[in-house]
Amino acid sequence: MADVLKNFNPDATGWVFMWILLVAAVFMVAIAIERTYYILVRSNINAPKFMDEIRKLVKAGDYKNAIALCQSAKKKALPQVVMTALKKVSSAETVEFRAIQNSVDEATLEVIPRLQERTSFLAMIANVATLIGLMGTIYGLIAAFKSVSAPGIDQAEKSRMLAAGISVAMNTTMTGLMIAVPAILLYTFINNKTLKIIDEIDEHTVKLINLITGNQ
Repeated sequence: MADVLKNFNPDATGWVFMWILLVAAVFMVAIAIERTYYILVRSNINAPKFMDEIRKLVKAGDYKNAIALCQSAKKKALPQVVMTALKKVSSAETVEFRAIQNSVDEATLEVIPRLQERTSFLAMIANVATLIGLMGTIYGLIAAFKSVSAPGIDQAEKSRMLAAGISVAMNTTMTGLMIAVPAILLYTFINNKTLKIIDEIDEHTVKLINLITGNQ
């Protein structure tokens, strides 16, 4: 690790690439923290338990308390969509399947982009970090071979310079991979949790609409 940190020194070969990678790492961490909080804390809910309570209230025709239950969940994804359907039913004189479906679709189209935004940046940062690390390696190797080919240097010194140049060059690749691997893992985890929430919205809203229209 000490060797890697030395490469941030402006005197080291490829130091520019190391600082670019550091900036990418900072963005990766910031996005990962924000998305993890938004998906796991801000938007996620125990869907089966929540919908069991909603179904009990809907069966009893108690839409007021059902809406209140959704509001108590603040701005979590599934309750927002469910609340839209319940408000549509409670405010309408007659229940129409198409009207409820349209209100649910509209709410879903508002929620899903907020769930998915910025997550793809993690995959992009992983790819970019790998490529920047490779660019740093190539740059370092070019600089190393150029120094070896310089005239007036004995063989032992050339070997030392070549080994040092290659060592510095490889550190950029390692640093890029140290950023890319966690970024890919975080992207996969957050994306899977997002898809799970979206699937729960699709599943439970269809069941809710069928329950509401079946009760009328």
